[in-house]
Amino acid sequence: MTLGKYPNGIPAKWRIDPKAFASEYDIKRFPDVAASAGLDTYGLSGGCIADDFDGDGLIDIVRFEIGPDGQLRFFHNNGDGTFTDRTREAGLVGEVGGLNILQADYNNSGYPSVLVLRGGWMAAQGRFPSSLLRNNGDGTFTDVTEVSGIDIRFPTQTAVWLDYDGDDWLDLFVGGESSHDDVHRCKLFHNNHDGTFTECAAQCGVDVVGFIKGVACADYDNDGRPDLFISQLSGVNDETLPGILLHNDGPRDPTDPSKGWKFSNVSAAAGIRRPMSSFPCWFFDYDNDGWPDIFVCGRPESETPKLAVADYLGISNYGELPCLYHNNGDGTFTDVTHQAGLDHVLMGMGANFGDLDNDGFLDFYIGTGASSCLTLVPNRMFRNDGGKRFQDVTTSGGFGNLQKGHGVAFADFRNIGEQDVYEEMGGAYSGDKYYSVLYANPGHENHWITLKLEGIESNRGAVAARICVTVKTPNGRRSIYRTVGSGGSFGSNPLRQEIGLGDAIAIDSIDVFWPVTGQHQRLPGVAMNRFYRIREGVDAAIPRSLPSFQYGDLPALGTAN
Repeated sequence: MTLGKYPNGIPAKWRIDPKAFASEYDIKRFPDVAASAGLDTYGLSGGCIADDFDGDGLIDIVRFEIGPDGQLRFFHNNGDGTFTDRTREAGLVGEVGGLNILQADYNNSGYPSVLVLRGGWMAAQGRFPSSLLRNNGDGTFTDVTEVSGIDIRFPTQTAVWLDYDGDDWLDLFVGGESSHDDVHRCKLFHNNHDGTFTECAAQCGVDVVGFIKGVACADYDNDGRPDLFISQLSGVNDETLPGILLHNDGPRDPTDPSKGWKFSNVSAAAGIRRPMSSFPCWFFDYDNDGWPDIFVCGRPESETPKLAVADYLGISNYGELPCLYHNNGDGTFTDVTHQAGLDHVLMGMGANFGDLDNDGFLDFYIGTGASSCLTLVPNRMFRNDGGKRFQDVTTSGGFGNLQKGHGVAFADFRNIGEQDVYEEMGGAYSGDKYYSVLYANPGHENHWITLKLEGIESNRGAVAARICVTVKTPNGRRSIYRTVGSGGSFGSNPLRQEIGLGDAIAIDSIDVFWPVTGQHQRLPGVAMNRFYRIREGVDAAIPRSLPSFQYGDLPALGTAN
């Protein structure tokens, strides 16, 4: 395919019928514009963040690369279709060797900082300290790891920020990678409100032991407290195990929160039974019913190419399938993987979700692979078909890059109301490198709105705030739900929420639920196809005028205000 010799250049006995790769829906082609944008970096696997790090309304990119000389790089969005490498100016030279990164405004400064995770897959050789890089708000970052008290000196590639105790400050959960001779319990760092953290995982009942590869957070039972889902590749003795759902029970003593918090393992009661070995995971409300669902991907295998071919040909195989769990709204989940058309061997590593065509339903992208240099199978994109099933649109969109896929981010880099997809490519071994890609959204006819929330009594980045946009359509009213967060567990979307509205005629109202206070903030009279800032407790959305642009020679898609 890469050389342009497929299918006729392949001997008939080895040729897979092109029909096996046909898309179920034409999403339109998303051209790779990374080269013209200045983002075609060449390197190994790693994580990425797409967010506005300097408050100019433009989404920048931070990327990291595995290996002792894998330099973290900060790309500033110039607002003209190009990005500039400002790593040195940002004070980040020397930050090396990270496998995953994620952002959060942990100190309520108004600017997202960066957490660097190191040592994943490396067992006892991976006891490198992770790093917390504070955003100074002036285009620079300061390494505050030591003074913050975030002491992570074990192999990890996954973590999640959450305000587990509702005190207005973001805490941090970190997944450890354990084996029978190298045990590392997960850690939970409580935010002390002064730039420092105190570790309290055992006290809260979340000091899980396993080979943890993904963690996600959401209030799955809508009780106002964030819960945790943990994906594990294996147990400490290499046994296969399902994911773990930890329910946030609240303070151990409601009259004295200082006595600690409590989480309970409710996996069995909730119906979490597979995959028996898994990797990336996330919560998202795929069917827009107001209840967060769970997606968790099966583990990569050393024989991924064979398994992938078998899956494309419909041949039974032993590959671990992903799982889509529908939230029943009563504390339990139902496995709807088959009904949703997702019973495929995906072998996901990097992964994230967004709305490619602004229809109001969340789609997702899987960066495939495994450590073996022979593991080259197409990355996969799935479109959400009305909250009922998912359609493979890999071929029609041009997403099937035959390289290792890792950090993935969906973001409206151009401020035009359409999400592009950035992906960091490459493997783990020194020669297994490839160029990162930026798939430019060709544009769709549906409406949209972008909301940047700011907490006052809640954490300033508004993480975990829930949004319900109710719109009028030709067929009546519909509601579209989003929760503020960075998306999947390997790659980070912007914290601002880019929400597709489908064929809406008008927005009826926007309702924001702030978990810390339990208050609903209703905002009427908001226009479509606009950017707004919403402050907690202020009953009017504040319009924002942001610069929009196009990449290279792509045709202009109009200006957004």
